[in-house]
Amino acid sequence: MATSRAVLLLLFLGSCVGVRLFHRGRPRGGMVGVPAVNWEHELPPDQWIEQQLDHFNDADTRTWKQRYFVNATFYKPGGPVFVQIGGEGTADPIWMVTGQWIKNAEIYNAICFQVEHRFYGKSHPTPDMSVDNLRYLSSEQALADLAHFREYMGRKMNLTNAKWITFGGSYPGSLSAWFRLKYPHLVHAAVATSAPMFALLNFKDYLSVVRDALDTTATGTMCNKLIGVAVDAVSQAIKTDQGKKMMKEKFRLCDNLDGASPNDIANLFSTLAGNFEGVVQYNKDNRAFEGAVGTNITIDTLCGLMAAQRADPLTGFSMVNSLILDTYKQPCLDFSYKNMIKELQLTDWNSSAAEGGRQWTYQTCTEFGWYQSSDLTDQPFGHMFPVSFSVQQCKDIFGDKFTQALNVQGINRTNTNYGGYGIKVSRILFPNGSIDPWHALGITKDLTPDARAIFIKGTAHCANMYPDSPSDSPQLVAARMAIRKQIGQWLQR
Repeated sequence: MATSRAVLLLLFLGSCVGVRLFHRGRPRGGMVGVPAVNWEHELPPDQWIEQQLDHFNDADTRTWKQRYFVNATFYKPGGPVFVQIGGEGTADPIWMVTGQWIKNAEIYNAICFQVEHRFYGKSHPTPDMSVDNLRYLSSEQALADLAHFREYMGRKMNLTNAKWITFGGSYPGSLSAWFRLKYPHLVHAAVATSAPMFALLNFKDYLSVVRDALDTTATGTMCNKLIGVAVDAVSQAIKTDQGKKMMKEKFRLCDNLDGASPNDIANLFSTLAGNFEGVVQYNKDNRAFEGAVGTNITIDTLCGLMAAQRADPLTGFSMVNSLILDTYKQPCLDFSYKNMIKELQLTDWNSSAAEGGRQWTYQTCTEFGWYQSSDLTDQPFGHMFPVSFSVQQCKDIFGDKFTQALNVQGINRTNTNYGGYGIKVSRILFPNGSIDPWHALGITKDLTPDARAIFIKGTAHCANMYPDSPSDSPQLVAARMAIRKQIGQWLQR
């Protein structure tokens, strides 16, 4: 069965730690006294901490169990505490034994924790994901979970006076910065990688970064021009019966285009653009160690396919689509809006929606927006999936009250609560990659001498977090060294 756009959308924010589409994660622990983890043979087991369901209502005494992992391999008494913040997917214990933060933990003798985000992975605060229960899913509740975790572990493991540093990439990067903002007495410093800091309904500039990234390949501006020609050809093809039949065969569509609704067509164009968006966002990011699929597909790969078919851009466009379908083992492209909505309406923890699609969509509909629309004028992917298409999904999935007005209200509250681009923090780093579309909503210039940006030319989403690779660029290597040096300086203060 084909996977709908609903699941694939997870790619487009994609918490850098733990989101493994079509994969899954592993169980026990402690701290001083915890056996060192030999990661070549075993991963740290699941451990659990009791959390309040609603941290902001003391009269509500309901609790639940949150999953976390520990690695005390490198810890020495007096060392710091590193916390990897979980995000919109299952927390993956592979991150407890590799990645740059583990390398830094070895250098600075840190104990490492990873905390899974409420409502994701195995951390289920409620019996299901009904709309009534999802009201307990928010960034504020997640930060309060982290605060309780920090205080509890500080007492339990005699780490109260240690220097705690948080790490996160993508949405967890935002949480890392916001935790430092909201609980400065609990966390000494923070690294907020590829972190969108400004909530926004219509993130149309996402495609401007995608467009610019495609221009950096050996094909130059040709790639975008060929994509534009192909998209125009698709637009013309769907107007005739013969064209619709050709599209079904050429693009391996699961259903006929006859009788397709406007939302089906929007979903089709959004998915075809997504073939390029996902590759740009994670271009050459060295995710293979965690089982990520398609890491060998780069923007050079896609633009190379387009250039090889320059005489027939529509064929090149379809070849890109087939490459993505085959990579993710999808027999056909499911563009059905009804199927997508039906999938995201599922509330059971055993459903496909529980992989993160339903929960993350709820957070975008109530807190962040961040909809990657086609409303930008100067981009090659057409204008068939406007922001209204994403806003409509909120109502269709969660109910009529989830309107654009409600969404905007939540977005405004988020920016008021956290400060957006004007966040006032200290002892924090904001690494971003120039090819990552999310840098458009991040901090790319120093806020103060103690709240600095590291803008890494030529790198994509969360690139600085991954393990070393022989193909790492000099700019990426230098950025990782700068982060390591800054951590050392923080620990001396």
